[in-house]
This record gives sequence, structure tokens and C-alpha cells, in this order.
Amino acid sequence: MSDLLEDLGKAVFDMDEDTTVELTEQALDEGMDPEVLLNDSLVPAMDRVGEEYENGDRYVPEMLLSAEAMKGAMKLLRPLLTESGVEPAGKVILGTVEGDLHDIGQNLVGMMIEGAGFEVENLGAETPVEEFVEKAKELEPDVVGMSALLTTTMTHMPEVIEALKEEGLRDDIKVAIGGAPVSQDYCEEIGADGYAPDAASATTLIKNLVKELRN
Repeated sequence: MSDLLEDLGKAVFDMDEDTTVELTEQALDEGMDPEVLLNDSLVPAMDRVGEEYENGDRYVPEMLLSAEAMKGAMKLLRPLLTESGVEPAGKVILGTVEGDLHDIGQNLVGMMIEGAGFEVENLGAETPVEEFVEKAKELEPDVVGMSALLTTTMTHMPEVIEALKEEGLRDDIKVAIGGAPVSQDYCEEIGADGYAPDAASATTLIKNLVKELRN
């Protein structure tokens, strides 16, 4: 059993989606607990992928391939985890702000945090302020994550934060930002709760923000 867990984690780490899906199916057929597969194999594998990226030993396309492999496994596991009442690590809404078509970075963040056991609602590119707020009301997330790749669109970030305040939602939601033109200084300036420069650190940031929220 431990060999199968090891092989499954290795398949994710090695960016092998087909093998990841096959091993997940095999493990489930053998009666293994979906929560064990997630927490003892898949999540640690994605943590290692993130560490390699942070250390400069892995590039974005390679991270994406590992994240895709993880996603393949999660398609099989998610319904079973929901059925058995396993709570996700947290709920996150992601979106690239209005006027900005760049969503590769935020898609990668979405895959990475999904790999860490979070439930993710990805609103995609060009998300208007109203949609962030509507989805926050509807889904009651722990974190709203925004990205921008242009200095002309990053100004929508404080508008989203202000709109969350006006709707009385801000105290219950952490706000994270990322993207090329933004920085920790900008994060503090607009009253966001955290900034991450890349997908690997975004995963760590979101884990920490959820912990803060729940403590």
C-alpha cells in the first residue's frame, strides 16, 4: 500500500498525468481511502514541486504539467471526498481583474492550491468588481485572490476590496494579490492581506491566511 502511495506521488512529481490517473483508479479499486491518497501522496508531491520551483530547479511549464497530473487525480477523488464529508482545506475565489486578459499565472495558482486540498472557484480573466462580490456572497470563501499583469488594471484591486467592505463581507474574507506590477508595498497600500510573487508562494500565503482567519 505504501508503495502505491509512493508511486502515485512520484507520478505527479514526474509530470505523468496518465500514470497518475491510472494509479489513482488502482488505489480506489483496492479500497484505499481517498483522504489518505490526497493527504499522504498527492499534496506532499505538489509541495515538493513547489519547493523545487522556489529553489529554481523547476520552471513554470513543468509546474503546470505536475498540476495537470494532480488535477486528473482530483477529478476522481473530489466526488468521493465530498461524499464522505471531508472538508476542503479552505475555499478560494480567484480572478484576474477587469480589463486584464492575462490568466496563465492565476490558473497555475488555482491548480497549485487545488493540489493543496483547497476548493477553488476560478473566475478567469477580465473579472469585473461586481462578479468578485457576487461570488463572494454566494460561495462565502475564506480567500479572494486577485491578479493583474498591467499597471492600468491593477487599480481595480482596491475597488474590489472597497466593494467587499461596502457589502459587509470584508471582515470574513482574506484578500490576496499577485501579478507582475504589484508588490508587498502595493498590498499594504490598498489594504490587502497578502502578496505572493509566484504560484508556489501563493499556496503558502493562502494556507497562512486561512489559518489566520480561523484562529
